[in-house]
Amino acid sequence: MNPLIHELFQKSRFLSNEVNNTLNQHGLYASQWSVLYCIQLHEEMTLTQIWKYLNVEAPTITRTVTRLSELGWVEIHPGKDRREKSVRLTEQALKDFPAIKTSMIEFEDRMVSSLSSEEEILLIKLLQKIK
Repeated sequence: MNPLIHELFQKSRFLSNEVNNTLNQHGLYASQWSVLYCIQLHEEMTLTQIWKYLNVEAPTITRTVTRLSELGWVEIHPGKDRREKSVRLTEQALKDFPAIKTSMIEFEDRMVSSLSSEEEILLIKLLQKIK
């Protein structure tokens, strides 16, 4: 196995675990946070827009959004046609969102604290070159 790919897999697993540990205090998982963040960023989205934006399979997004709805994080409304569903954050989610975002920013800052700004930019550029 290519050592670079191996290291990327290892870091990916590590980051996923650490994100879940950070979000645990808010009763969320990384996949749920991704959806919430995406919806908050766009204010309202259809399920199709969410799975395309996050590059995740449609059934996975449907399950995640359904669970977030059950937990009171999102509201699901009929879209423009009967097959389409539109999703937005609940009032409670909008109220809780800043605290969760702060936790995530602190997490992200910890994860890259050993990198200079120039190294961060270089790493982003290098990762973007991987096809």
